[in-house]
Amino acid sequence: MVARELAVGEVAQRSGLSVSALHFYERKGLIHSLRTAGNQRRYHRDVLRRLAAIRIAQRVGIPLEAVATAFATLPDSRTPTRADWARLSASWRDELEQRIVQLQRLKEQFTDCIGCGCLSLRRCRLSNPDDALGVRGDGPQRWGDSGSE
Repeated sequence: MVARELAVGEVAQRSGLSVSALHFYERKGLIHSLRTAGNQRRYHRDVLRRLAAIRIAQRVGIPLEAVATAFATLPDSRTPTRADWARLSASWRDELEQRIVQLQRLKEQFTDCIGCGCLSLRRCRLSNPDDALGVRGDGPQRWGDSGSE
């Protein structure tokens, strides 16, 4: 018979995370543990799926606060189903699409953005003739503009 609960070391090994990372996620309310009579942490097996979702979200740049908000939509009274996880992932779809567009734009414009070496575009004759963007402040002013080059 498969054990329903895992010790912290087992979860760390199965998830590829350190024990301190598990404790951190628990303090942030992203995962939960039970305590034994000896005050040792025990986790339900479905914590592994939550940890996988956290790791994937972090890899694509979704902040932990957004992960916590999304996890709040998952049921507490039962193990989340495939439909629960599909609903959660659908809630991130628009944000991920926007990130993909931004990353593709960065990929296409990266050389123009920092290629001159000035890093500010404040006086760049090629990307900012006559310092037209200088009034908007220092930094790569075109980055993030939806209608710019």
